[in-house]
Amino acid sequence: MTNSANHHARVLQDKQYLWHPFTPQQRWIAGDPTVIVSGSGCYLIDDQGHKYLDAVSSLWTTVHGHNHPVLNAAIEQQLKHIAHSTMLGLTHPTAIELARRLVSLTPKPLARVFYSDSGSTATEIAIKMAFQSQQHRGHLRRTKFATLVDAYHGDTLGAVSVGGIDLFHHTFKPLLFNSLALPAPRSPGGEEERDCLTRALEMLDAHAHELAGFIFEPLVQGAAGMKMHSASYINTLAEHARSKGLLLIADEVAVGFGRTGTLFACEKLSFSPDFLCLAKGITGGYLPLAATLATEAVYEDFLGLPEEGKQFFHGHTYTGNPLACAVAIASLDIFEQEQVLEHTAMLTETLGQGLAQLKTRPWVSEIRQHGVLVGIDLCHPDGGELHPSTGHKVAMASRPLGAILRPLGNTLVLNPPLCMTRAETLQLLKITDDACAEVFAGVP
Repeated sequence: MTNSANHHARVLQDKQYLWHPFTPQQRWIAGDPTVIVSGSGCYLIDDQGHKYLDAVSSLWTTVHGHNHPVLNAAIEQQLKHIAHSTMLGLTHPTAIELARRLVSLTPKPLARVFYSDSGSTATEIAIKMAFQSQQHRGHLRRTKFATLVDAYHGDTLGAVSVGGIDLFHHTFKPLLFNSLALPAPRSPGGEEERDCLTRALEMLDAHAHELAGFIFEPLVQGAAGMKMHSASYINTLAEHARSKGLLLIADEVAVGFGRTGTLFACEKLSFSPDFLCLAKGITGGYLPLAATLATEAVYEDFLGLPEEGKQFFHGHTYTGNPLACAVAIASLDIFEQEQVLEHTAMLTETLGQGLAQLKTRPWVSEIRQHGVLVGIDLCHPDGGELHPSTGHKVAMASRPLGAILRPLGNTLVLNPPLCMTRAETLQLLKITDDACAEVFAGVP
């Protein structure tokens, strides 16, 4: 069969059998999907040989690029031993070594690692641990959580309960527990952030007695359209929450592993959380794995004789999968051996320089950047109402130009692999600019 015939057959079968996440299926069925068959470095390659810059790191996971020889070798080596063994009543070397490495790299006093397999489960675990910890400490009235407006912590029901994006979460409200949504600014600094902080502190004072914890995305709220706040904002809020007896949960599923310029965003804060949630980039984008780190003080709340029932009643079939742990260790090695954070600084600077030009475009209302995390808000050039699918149209217009974008509404999101070169970065920005120009040429 020719490439074209192969593509047509695959698309027909996809439309017959698959159901895609976060995807309007009627629009999908009417379209001609891109079928990715391979990847190399910062590029994705489809079944017709077209190459695309991976502008969103395959949903913010790919750190060192696709088909990295060191990561490939780590999986191949582990396969010679074992692909999976349960951690319920057993252990294995790669889970032990990865836990040791994570504890050594994250802020103290984080000391214990509980594995799962996605960002949603990482935060779900932290929520349940924080609740049970407070119960063991005798704080029986602390049954709710504080979160931030427009929060996103995953799609399992506990994670959705502390989320606040109506598009994703409204349908499931009857199934959820209540949380306290604290005001959060769209951009760091300024009067908006000061007003948000004042109101948030007042809300914490009023509700602290019923709150078990405060969960937050440090510095950048990714799924909210790259909303950003300053370190001083989250420092003040978190330290006040802690003074009121709340446990602090830092959700670094999206911002961890170099995205903000440091290995973990928490390194830029003045405090260490009681829980740290990691996923996405933990394996360099290779395999599903997540980790919820907790302090020794929290861990000790769960110690007791079996008949006391104090253990944490939660687990996953593929918890601490040996293949995933092996490739995660290799990813951490690459951070050191290839000076990834130093390269990220160059990538951050290159993005900033190129974005300065995009800011002048009449269809851009605001651009926010922290590290390699970028949100570009689109607007109607004449001040009119922008069609809600404009961002999607720009993403589709970028495909023939050689890039894969995935917007959040009418906010274009850039979150490239940390290995992207200066030339590739400039090309990505040009494609984004050209795609916008093409779409807005037809906006009435």
